Amino acid sequence: MLHESSLSDAADRLWEELPGHRVEILNGSIVVTPPPDGPHQETLTWLIEEFLRVRARALGLRYVQGIGLWLPTGPDDYAVPDFSVVDADYKDALVEKNCYAPHVFRLVLEVTSSNWTNDTATKVDIYARARIPVYLIADRKHDEVLLYQDPADGKYPDPKRFKRGQTVPVPDSVGVTLELAVDTLLDGDDD
Repeated sequence: MLHESSLSDAADRLWEELPGHRVEILNGSIVVTPPPDGPHQETLTWLIEEFLRVRARALGLRYVQGIGLWLPTGPDDYAVPDFSVVDADYKDALVEKNCYAPHVFRLVLEVTSSNWTNDTATKVDIYARARIPVYLIADRKHDEVLLYQDPADGKYPDPKRFKRGQTVPVPDSVGVTLELAVDTLLDGDDD
């Protein structure tokens, strides 16, 4: 039996052996998520188009899918959010293993999949502890969008909840003026 030299090495090995899967280390445990479905990916494409439309790059922001976020919750902990809005100079904050320091992240968004409890519980805690200013969850399991913002003392206040037919205002702290349609966040782009 092959002995891994560290949790990080074990995560790297899983990433190599399971192409298309997302491998993260959350609170000292390896979490593997299967590839996302089509509507999940359509939501992410639509988000790119929306941030492009409001000229986020000209405002000093970058919007990216699937980059690593180094976490303060353990020596090897990192998450790979579905979508992030980061400072334009985020590349200067590389920690290791393609993961970037939390201070360059302005918004992190997760679209729930089969592992929805990680997004709606575990990541709420760890993103607050990492002081991510805005955490948005397209919770397809419960058919709503949750907006967490302004963590204090390692915790987010209760989220704002948005239902179908509503829009979610992107908080000013992100640096853009934008309203996101709940239906598109949950279902992907229907156009």
